[in-house]
Amino acid sequence: MYQDMETSKRTHTCGILRGKNVGEKVVLVGWVHRRRDLGGLIFINLRDRTGMIQVVFDKEVCEEAFEIASTVRNEYVVSVEGEVTLREEGQINHGIATGEIEIKGEKIEILDSAHTPPIYIEDDDKVSEDIRLKYRYLDLRKPKMQQNLIVRHKITKVIRDYLDQRGFIEIETPVLTKPTPEGARDYLVPSRVQKGKWFALPQSPQLFKQILMVSGMDRYFQIVKCFRDEDLRADRQPEFTQIDMELSFVNQEDIIKINEGLIREVFKKIIGYDISSSIPRMTYQEAMERFGSDKPDIRFGLELKDLTEIVKNSEFKVFSNAVREGGQVRAINAKGCGKRFSRKEIDSLGEFVKLYKAKGLAWINVTENSVKSPIVKFLKNQELQDILSTMEAEIGDLILIVADQNEKIVYNTLGQLRLELSRKLKLTKNDSFAFLWITEFPLLEYSEEEGRYVATHHPFTSPMDEDISLLEDHPEKVRAKAYDLVVNGVELGGGSIRIHNRDLQEKMFKALGFSKEQAWEQFGFLLEAFQYGTPPHGGIAFGLDRLTMLLTQTDNIKDVIAFPKTQNHSCLMTNAPAIAENQQLEELGIRIIKER
Repeated sequence: MYQDMETSKRTHTCGILRGKNVGEKVVLVGWVHRRRDLGGLIFINLRDRTGMIQVVFDKEVCEEAFEIASTVRNEYVVSVEGEVTLREEGQINHGIATGEIEIKGEKIEILDSAHTPPIYIEDDDKVSEDIRLKYRYLDLRKPKMQQNLIVRHKITKVIRDYLDQRGFIEIETPVLTKPTPEGARDYLVPSRVQKGKWFALPQSPQLFKQILMVSGMDRYFQIVKCFRDEDLRADRQPEFTQIDMELSFVNQEDIIKINEGLIREVFKKIIGYDISSSIPRMTYQEAMERFGSDKPDIRFGLELKDLTEIVKNSEFKVFSNAVREGGQVRAINAKGCGKRFSRKEIDSLGEFVKLYKAKGLAWINVTENSVKSPIVKFLKNQELQDILSTMEAEIGDLILIVADQNEKIVYNTLGQLRLELSRKLKLTKNDSFAFLWITEFPLLEYSEEEGRYVATHHPFTSPMDEDISLLEDHPEKVRAKAYDLVVNGVELGGGSIRIHNRDLQEKMFKALGFSKEQAWEQFGFLLEAFQYGTPPHGGIAFGLDRLTMLLTQTDNIKDVIAFPKTQNHSCLMTNAPAIAENQQLEELGIRIIKER
């Protein structure tokens, strides 16, 4: 509990008092959470950030204080004076930490009155999210919301202390920087002084932290705001916070070791959770083949199995055609679900997979005497037996199969399907954590939309040494010195060993479709810096918002950010974004052309 929050207006905070304080005269300030009038007695639950305590005003003891107390309402801000006393046996309130005591009120002062709030200041208030965000200052009064932000603060303190003890220096990098094509869409800020030119808000401090390594800073970190103009989802915001770091003269093992220690320290000090052993590792390829995801939740099974070879000549054309066109056929064994799921539930899973571009879902229900399936008549007996053997099928199991000429669709669909099955079957608990390092990501992936290869992580990630020779002719085969830390199916953070050689960096830009002139125009300051002696370096960045979500056991990122945005990038409290005044636009040299 916090110490020394005494000010000229209070002697203690509401949540800090206990039985040891009985007999003390105290002055408390806070919000009226609830008032009960029992005739000659008025009970007020007084609340501040640290907790809640009951104050009793007795008309017989102090009539003036009683009369003032009778006028207060919920959310009034008041100051009270009185003596700490023990509650009588049988009247202890076990619902609050101060439940064994109460304050015998001797004086009360109304510091500010309040309208009836549009939301209840209760953790279980069911008001809509839009109302919560519009009246965010009221929503943040809820104990759970305040606790979330306190946990967030404590996480950053643990991180700062841990990194400081290991030689890291916290350095701020610019918020107004140069637009560069790093992946996501930039937020642009017009320059008034240099009309027609634009700053960008940083997607990350990537280039600056690499330049800090060129500068000899050796170990940098920053808890930093980043900005990406992307479509939002449950765990994404347009502005978010990274725990960012970069280290010189290191390899992948060094970075993993330091950051395993960091995560171990955070989980232990924040929630008392021991990560007892070394975090396991899995290559990207293995993760995709077993779980259909590069951020698998390994708390449960439902692993993918490859049926491609078994059904490549099948009379069931959905399978054989997919294989002939270079695709795959893979499946999940939903153990026991043949008995558990109705035909309607199985059909609903067929509709579910279509959300991920699968053309459909084949299934086989293993019963006591035979198998039931719409496709079984198209399968030879040996094909069926090989499928059941590969899937380790038993009576009551439900085999769920996806086929497609695009292996990414097969992986993604089954990866999402196993998560959906986990939700339906309640296979995980919020207070369990499964950590995993994913390594050896593809360096590049082909973008049909852009008609070129793009960086899987970012353009500054180093290829594996043994794959550099493939960069020009077989870029799709090049693996990266990249690593992600995954927890419960959530990508908590990711990083890589960087390219520190100018020639190799120029080769990378060429593989990404940049001409030499384009590369120097966009990233010339980095390439120039690399001419003056650059140490081998690498780094990682964790999402503070996602980390706080995990540690507070919420599935809504807005619950761990003080003032978040909505799905359409709006702030309902301030009504941002807003229309700028014409005079401001004129000073910036901007003219708005209205659509006809």
